[in-house]
Amino acid sequence: MSEWPGRRVEHHDAVRRGSRSSVPPPEGGRGRGSGLRRQLPVAGSQSSAGWSEGLGAPSATAYSGRVHPRYLPSPVGLVALVAGVGLALTFEPVGLAFLLPVALAGFFWCVRGRSARSGAGLGLVFGAGFVFTLVLWLRVIGWDALLALGSFQTLYFAALGAGLARVSRLRWWPLWTAVVWLGVEVVRGTWPLGGFTWGRLGFATIDTPYAGWLPWVGANGTGLVVAGSGALLLWAALWVRERPRPVAGVLAGGTVAVLVPGLLGSGPLGWVLDERGTTTVAVVQGDVPGDGDDLLAYNREVTQSHLDLTRDLGADVAAGVVPQPDLVLWPENSTAVDPFRDRSLRAGIEAAVDAVDAPVMVGAIVDAPDESQVLNQGIVFHPGTGAGDRYTKRHPVAFGEYIPFRAALGSRNFGRLDVIPRDMLSGTRTTPVRVDGLRVAGSICFDIAYDDAIADQVRGGAEILTVQTSNALFIHTGQIEQQFAISRVRALETGRTVVVAAVNGRSGVIGPDGEVVEGIEPRTRSVLVREVGLVGGTPPSQVLGPWLGRIAVLVALIAVAAAGTTRRPALPYRRRRTGRAQEHEVGAR
Repeated sequence: MSEWPGRRVEHHDAVRRGSRSSVPPPEGGRGRGSGLRRQLPVAGSQSSAGWSEGLGAPSATAYSGRVHPRYLPSPVGLVALVAGVGLALTFEPVGLAFLLPVALAGFFWCVRGRSARSGAGLGLVFGAGFVFTLVLWLRVIGWDALLALGSFQTLYFAALGAGLARVSRLRWWPLWTAVVWLGVEVVRGTWPLGGFTWGRLGFATIDTPYAGWLPWVGANGTGLVVAGSGALLLWAALWVRERPRPVAGVLAGGTVAVLVPGLLGSGPLGWVLDERGTTTVAVVQGDVPGDGDDLLAYNREVTQSHLDLTRDLGADVAAGVVPQPDLVLWPENSTAVDPFRDRSLRAGIEAAVDAVDAPVMVGAIVDAPDESQVLNQGIVFHPGTGAGDRYTKRHPVAFGEYIPFRAALGSRNFGRLDVIPRDMLSGTRTTPVRVDGLRVAGSICFDIAYDDAIADQVRGGAEILTVQTSNALFIHTGQIEQQFAISRVRALETGRTVVVAAVNGRSGVIGPDGEVVEGIEPRTRSVLVREVGLVGGTPPSQVLGPWLGRIAVLVALIAVAAAGTTRRPALPYRRRRTGRAQEHEVGAR
């Protein structure tokens, strides 16, 4: 038995030379067929692990002068990595949306029929390719931040790979594949510390046929359809693989699998808007001096720029150059100083508001009652009366705007903790902001990527959406376009106009159809004035979308558990008994 691994290697070399007869059967064997069965265990079986160590990873002497196969990348692993990178490229700023079902099908193929452990490993590889490519912009904070977040996020894809490998054994596996994907996506976007929603499939669909699903089932349901398309594409490829004309069959089956879900979404199913008149909005983009990526260093100059532009807008309104706005929107962090503590700043804001003679929603950092905490707010200042209603950011960024478990650290502020001396509190408001008779759904920066921040206010009667953002730190990266694409998704999903005010990123007005009506170029000082429509009612997406996510988590857990009780692989077609297969079976008896 001590020589048996060597015989495995010898057999492998003989097969490569095309000669099997030179390999003697193992001791105690029952002939050539029996020996072959012992030497060639089925892929994925328990004995194949030993075989991979003996044949797939022989001793260095057996491969003298060659790279040890154990150190060579797995072809399947490379496919998983490429699929992950390909999926990331479907998002902005690259936007290769046609790769959505292709990249997903590639990953699903990698994990299909494998053990949960193998699926988890391939999920790690896929997740690394996807996450690190998608959020490469985090490098501007530090490579350590990118490595920490990226590594943690890949763990979700390890769980995803294990779950997908399990459910691939079930009947109707394309359906369970899509459900498991959405279930993991929902968990990733909610836990822990509020989750990380970047990279949801629904956010990559704005300029695709899939976008028609957004007003009906939201980003959750649209992501489910996209994942299902990828699974159906793989199913079609497997089904036609042994047909007389496999290439034509794959093309035909793939076309049906991918296009049908998309065409259903782009057909005459658009949500009928409940139009309720119009309003005029103005967006102020004040820019940041220098390279544009250090707002805190120039926070006073940034505030002054917005004050000046607002006063100039008032002069243009008085001269009849532009129409009188009903709402003026400033971006997040247009003042990094509390206007309720700084009297001169508050006086300057009120003077600018009086000059334009319209409510101004100011993005401000406000001190909390506890000196160790702050609030990120959009405050409505009215002409003559001052501050009124306000919205508080609901989803501060962990380790970016607050330090979790800071109390456990005591008074120590080491490393990057010094950059965040105070913790930002989360807002709890779920109703729209009142601006005279207008009901506005507020959101600040990353809030736009979370369903609850928007859906609660839309169900509460919001007629228009606003996004106040200060992503100046990422001004030279793809994060700007990624976040703006999410705003476009929200417009189509809710059937509302979305007004985006950025300090120096990408400001603009997005119509209810997700199309950009008008915009301001990044790194410019400018004011945009536009008449927009008001919309009422609640589209199905704002009710079905959240529930689809919750149900997907539950069903995914049930499907994975059920898959653990069966060992039968469910194939999408009945494998035909070819002459070669029959000959092999006879030889193995």
